[in-house]
Amino acid sequence: MFGSIGWGEIFILLIAGLVILGPERLPGAIGWATKSLRQVRSFAQDASGQLREQLGPELSELQEPMQQLSQLRRTTPSAFISKHLLDGESPDSLFNPLAPNQPGQSTAPKPAAPQPAPSPARHEERSGPPVFDTDAT
Repeated sequence: MFGSIGWGEIFILLIAGLVILGPERLPGAIGWATKSLRQVRSFAQDASGQLREQLGPELSELQEPMQQLSQLRRTTPSAFISKHLLDGESPDSLFNPLAPNQPGQSTAPKPAAPQPAPSPARHEERSGPPVFDTDAT
């Protein structure tokens, strides 16, 4: 629950508590907060245990789609494409002619490496209107 809170944040909270509550009431407030967190945690564990007990085998039927959804959320677009469209191949391996063929990779011929474009002529040497790319704007 509070796994994303670092030591810096905890230190700032302690300093703020010391300033707001004072040194006399700060230990009592910390004790109350830890006791409350333990109670909330035990209530949550009891509730989930009761839910598992009441639902029984139906809970696994509910958990399976949720696990699939969480796995889909963790999937990156390139992993999704390679899994469903490229049969597990890496998209980079399809366009890299120097990549060795590994088991499970396609043996289709690789496209030729693109040739570098000729350097554009200087403005003084060109004739006609300047180049305007409608796709780039």
